[in-house]
Amino acid sequence: MQSELKSLVIDGESLTIEAVVAVAENPEIQVELSEAAWKKVRRAAQAVQDFVARGQIVYGITTGFGAFKDKIIPPAQVEQLQRNILISHSVGVGEPLDQASTRAMMLIRANTLAKGHSGIREETLRLLLELLNRGIHPIIPCQGSLGASGDLAPLAHMALPLIGLGEVSYQGEKLSGAEALTRAGLKPVTLTAKEGLALTNGTTLMNALGVLVTYQAENLAAVADLAGALSLEALHGTPRAYDIRIHAARPHPRQIECAAFMQKLIEGSSFTRPDDPLNVQDAYTLRCIPQVHGAVRDAIAYARWVMNIELNSATDNPLIFFDENDEATVLSGGNFHGEPLAIAMDYLAIALTELGNISERRISRLVDTASNAGVLPAFLIQQGGVNSGFMLTQYTAASLASENKVLSHPASVDTIPTSANIEDHVSMGPAAARQAREIAGNAEKILAIELFAAAQGIDFRRQVLGAEARLGQGTEPAYDLIRQQVPFIEQDTLMYPYIETIRKMVAEGTLSQAAREAIA
Repeated sequence: MQSELKSLVIDGESLTIEAVVAVAENPEIQVELSEAAWKKVRRAAQAVQDFVARGQIVYGITTGFGAFKDKIIPPAQVEQLQRNILISHSVGVGEPLDQASTRAMMLIRANTLAKGHSGIREETLRLLLELLNRGIHPIIPCQGSLGASGDLAPLAHMALPLIGLGEVSYQGEKLSGAEALTRAGLKPVTLTAKEGLALTNGTTLMNALGVLVTYQAENLAAVADLAGALSLEALHGTPRAYDIRIHAARPHPRQIECAAFMQKLIEGSSFTRPDDPLNVQDAYTLRCIPQVHGAVRDAIAYARWVMNIELNSATDNPLIFFDENDEATVLSGGNFHGEPLAIAMDYLAIALTELGNISERRISRLVDTASNAGVLPAFLIQQGGVNSGFMLTQYTAASLASENKVLSHPASVDTIPTSANIEDHVSMGPAAARQAREIAGNAEKILAIELFAAAQGIDFRRQVLGAEARLGQGTEPAYDLIRQQVPFIEQDTLMYPYIETIRKMVAEGTLSQAAREAIA
């Protein structure tokens, strides 16, 4: 999905999901802090230095971390403490995050620090922005965070290059952090009081993954409506179930939105079934699209609400606040706890699993001549028997739908104590976000298969209705886009490249965009 954004000014207060996605996907976008944000950053950094100079006991500044919260750190060892937190916490495992997720993390962390509650110095934050703007991407293992005290291990890996350690991807090469900084003409920083904690403590990984999957899910919801509309036309279904009066009688707002969208998609279609007193309703997978897809939209809307709040939140600990006389106070709390995000991601995962479930059932109806009352040939192929047609596409969809049911077990209901039982309840938000993203990827493939099968069904229906038959105003441009790259299947052929072609069209948003533009 293309963005017109060329540069971005962040201030800790106004970052949006759309901006995060744009920066994540486009390394050309340059990011800077507003001057007002820089002033807040400088004020908090000075407050930290004042605490140290006075010998004030402050968690994470002049004490150890976690179970070492009662260990007082002498001033001479404050810098070593901050360096050590990055080194000791860099214990992530698993595959590295993709570039988009890494960039989203870097941006979100910079925006959190821009709020001026964290105590990081200007030079350290400027170096983080330089890495982002120059495309120096830390290599961050995807596993190792419990989602409280924040995403410690992933953020430590993200921050290592700031002190010349760790590994990065830069200009197509995997380099040490030190080598990348040298090539870019940059110098590492020496962390001072609070900075190691400010960089590593917070919900940044789960927020980054959550933003990206929420944005993906919004596109999938529109594609699911489109796929359902095409399947309705291929199956000679009736639009009666989308009558707005039905949905106004049960006024769930996103159910109503979905029904209205479905009506617009199929408006003017020659393929739907006119009123028939002997056949007044369709199977649930067609008739109940607004009820099911609408509920999915509810979960997506909730995820967007949570992620938007989190984007502009201070999530590290402790936090620095100032009174009306500009006197600094340090408060220790738990904004690093990822429970709001974990529950939102579990909810989204369940919803996207249902989106795949109902799509797979429509695929089954498209290929099963008994289920579609002979409207379409068995397995959507001529000369069935010698040709298997779309038989196995439903197998693939079924396997993905079942896999999603396993993945949708909520991660947030699990917890395990850490740090000598001081950190005795954790959110498992990163696991929830990773599961949601995997489910979204599977749902994307299922919907691609449904669109593939529905387009095949449309062509069979057109043979009966005649060349002049018209699809709906929203389904026709999407169908045309599919047919520009994927042909009608006349006999058994390799179909996996066609599934992947449509999947890319789904992921890039071209199908949903074409439908929306047509009905605007």
